[in-house]
Amino acid sequence: MKRRARRALKRHYILYVALFLIAAYIGAEFSSSLEVLDVTPAPGYEAQERLERPSDLNGGITGVMRDIFAGDEEAAGELAYENEEAQIARAVQESPALGRTRGVLARMVNSVSSGSFVVSLLAALHSLVGSENAAILLLILLGTAVLFAVWFFFINVFTVITRRVLLEGRTYEKVPFQRILFLLRVRKWTKVCCTMFLVSFYQMLWNFTIIGGIIKHYSYYLVPYIAAENPDIAPGEAIRLSRRLMKGHKWECFVFGLSFLPWALLGGLTAGLSELLYSNAYRAAAFTEYYAGIREAAKREHVKGSELMNDTYLFEMPEDELIYLAYEDVISALVRPSRDVLQLKGVRKFFADWFGVLLTNTKKEREYEKMQACRVKMELLKGAVDRKTYPSRLSAVPEVQKRSRIETIHYLRHYSVWSVILLFFIFSFAGWMWEVSIHLVTDGEFVNRGVLHGPWLPIYGGGGVLILLLLNKLRKRPVLEFVGIVILCGCVEYTTSVVLEILHNGERWWDYSGYFLNLNGRICAEGLFVFGIGGIAIVYMLAPLLDNQIQRLHPAVLIPLCLLLITGFAVDNVYSAEHPNSGRGITDYEERTACLQSTCPPYTYL
Repeated sequence: MKRRARRALKRHYILYVALFLIAAYIGAEFSSSLEVLDVTPAPGYEAQERLERPSDLNGGITGVMRDIFAGDEEAAGELAYENEEAQIARAVQESPALGRTRGVLARMVNSVSSGSFVVSLLAALHSLVGSENAAILLLILLGTAVLFAVWFFFINVFTVITRRVLLEGRTYEKVPFQRILFLLRVRKWTKVCCTMFLVSFYQMLWNFTIIGGIIKHYSYYLVPYIAAENPDIAPGEAIRLSRRLMKGHKWECFVFGLSFLPWALLGGLTAGLSELLYSNAYRAAAFTEYYAGIREAAKREHVKGSELMNDTYLFEMPEDELIYLAYEDVISALVRPSRDVLQLKGVRKFFADWFGVLLTNTKKEREYEKMQACRVKMELLKGAVDRKTYPSRLSAVPEVQKRSRIETIHYLRHYSVWSVILLFFIFSFAGWMWEVSIHLVTDGEFVNRGVLHGPWLPIYGGGGVLILLLLNKLRKRPVLEFVGIVILCGCVEYTTSVVLEILHNGERWWDYSGYFLNLNGRICAEGLFVFGIGGIAIVYMLAPLLDNQIQRLHPAVLIPLCLLLITGFAVDNVYSAEHPNSGRGITDYEERTACLQSTCPPYTYL
């Protein structure tokens, strides 16, 4: 069993270690392994120093909560305000990159770390129920409910998610990261949550008897594996089945766990590092092999309820005939002779493959795009056809297929040159509307944002188009796409800020000084996160939907429209080079920053 576990771990090392690192971090299991990540005070650091800094998490929130539970809501509010004021002043003086004076992210950090969020929530509850004591009680109940919901719907079920990945990984060569969403695909997330909650509840009751708690720990040991194999099983039946399977095997399971004692000792010597990087995943993979052995013996002996462990192809690869019947459409598309697939050549092929751009919009290229889209879709299912990944179409619990309307969005597409041009102006106008609207809401006045005079912000249009072109190869991997978008947008925004400042004698059109996690005031974490979310929306939804509409335009309308926009944009650039758009609400950031860091109260620019 250990040999097979090591083989599976070697094959899926990155995925396994990542999953159990998450499990340890959220407290689902192996949380003691995080000792290596504990932060201890440096030598010479006095406890008194921490007490003298009431804005720290321990002192700030603890003091606020102490005042709240003492029934002094006014004192709690004053302390929260003092905490936040101290945080902002310290950020301005000590670390400009960790600014706390402007932006939504800064407000969130300030409100949470100072305790003002709790005070505001208490005030809202007080005004709602009309009694301070009732408001405090309601606040405690609300906090408890939120914590329970997080545990019930996420932490509680994470063990089942990891066991599902381990079960697929022991049989198949590849396990896509998306398989962690298996319970959502089969629409059994809540049912499995109830199963694991019932196990925890019973275990808690048995723990009061001490000996009974130890025995029941091993009686219920296989429930996560059973739920991972058949998430449709009733909670009570899963527990009863685990008890039947473990009858006569509890001591054996205990001894098998004891055999990992040397790894536990090594984990202690390395402060948990060896556990995080190897032995946690190794132990879990070994017990997955143990479950497979117990399952096989139960089916051979016809143990009552063993028929509920019915996901056959989780433990053995399907035969060719079954694969052919389930994936006939995929096989047909993959074995289609290459002569039937239209091929582009030369420069056109280079731009199509690397940037996802069709230099022309001929009938031949539109057919090429459709066939490539179909082929890409089939490639995603090729792993199951080759029996390298779990065949989801043969699952005992049917998985929900994507809606046909969603598939027509087709984000793995090629854009024509004219579509790219029009998308540039659409994104530029949308960015301009976004900036103008924000200023209108926050300051109550209309301001023509940007260095140009027209209704466009080319940094938004350029960023959107660069995301589509330069990150074309990452569209199949949304996580990498998001990371790429954040990095690309950060580079574009920082470079644009420097260039504008050089060209216009040090004048700035944006300044993130005072924002939490900013770099020289040119970029900030809050902005890059928004760009990341917006970029994902552009790649996977907005750009494909807009392109569908653009393709409906007749070339006699589309081409002149693009040329007209390009001409107007060029004229605006030439004029703005000598007479840039500037003034109040556009380039007066230096005045506001100076005011903020000297005489203005901390909350002036929140």
